[in-house]
Amino acid sequence: MLEAGDKAPDFSGTDQNGNKISLKDFKGKKLILYFYPEDDTPLCTATACNLRDNFSELRNLGFAIVGVSADDKNSHKSFAEKFSLPFSLIADTDKKVLLAYEAWGEKNMYGNIFMGIIRKTYIIDEHGTILKIIKKVKSDSHAEQILG
Repeated sequence: MLEAGDKAPDFSGTDQNGNKISLKDFKGKKLILYFYPEDDTPLCTATACNLRDNFSELRNLGFAIVGVSADDKNSHKSFAEKFSLPFSLIADTDKKVLLAYEAWGEKNMYGNIFMGIIRKTYIIDEHGTILKIIKKVKSDSHAEQILG
């Protein structure tokens, strides 16, 4: 089980623009790596837009932002364009990043148990160490959670 202080698992994937992205690309930067279930759904949109609205402040504090879901590149591209998202969204269709970061697992909604994406955010420092894991994401105030 990943915890603050652990080395962040290496990852690589392709974003909505076809760019390859990996953990090593953020060496020397702090990274907000957030996992969300699905593009263009109410809570996921609220989270993305909250990070967008606070993007300048977060960037000025040295943070880069990357979102991850199992949606494909085209879905991510449409979502990013619709909401003017200024950060990359990794299309993790094979769930390798989701599994490495324990963001894929059993969920329970209204008594129905199923496998799905677990909404969570990792704050990773300049050296690739996990500083903080947010397991209860507040979609409309997520930047405040990150900075708090």
